Amino acid sequence: MKKYILFDHDGVLVDTEQWYFKAGERALAEIGLVLDKEQYLLDMGQGAATWAQAKRAGVDDRTIDGVRRVRDAYYQEYLRTESIEVDGVVDALAELSQLARMAIVTTSKRDDFEIIHEGRQIVQYMDFVLVRDDYLHAKPHPEPYLTALERFGAEKDEALIVEDSSRGLQSAVAAGIDCAIVYNEFTKSQDFTQARHRIARLADLKELILR
Repeated sequence: MKKYILFDHDGVLVDTEQWYFKAGERALAEIGLVLDKEQYLLDMGQGAATWAQAKRAGVDDRTIDGVRRVRDAYYQEYLRTESIEVDGVVDALAELSQLARMAIVTTSKRDDFEIIHEGRQIVQYMDFVLVRDDYLHAKPHPEPYLTALERFGAEKDEALIVEDSSRGLQSAVAAGIDCAIVYNEFTKSQDFTQARHRIARLADLKELILR
């Protein structure tokens, strides 16, 4: 039986990844660039950001810095105005909290995370949250999940990571921790061959935890 669950955030607990892409797409369109979704997902899987395509197109860092600020504003607009709920998440967390201790390990910025969780009931089930400001190396580096494991004082075989992206899966594999991939329409085309478990929804975690 697993005693600890380490949740990725975007795409697992809230449906935000499509809006992050759309914010970048909208911002880059203002400087005449089209953000190709398929290439974006490939870059994302390797730990690259929205700006990988822009850099390959020869856009300079100063311009990218300006576009990034525009993207961030659009993203926060979407977080405040669009539906980002994932059906069944709160009920699943309430049940899982009776079986294991839980934490969120996310690459979200703290400001974005706080906007997302205004009025939501997700964080109450977590022992703690690690956002991008809380560690040096982002996924696919193992540091985020190893930091969470150390925070719990847990052994690797006591924990289960829940992810929806190949970048997150690579982080879990590098950390040496079991990983369950939950289905996400946005990231379904990514490579999940290294995942030990595949689930359709968070409610399916109960069976994995009790094994």
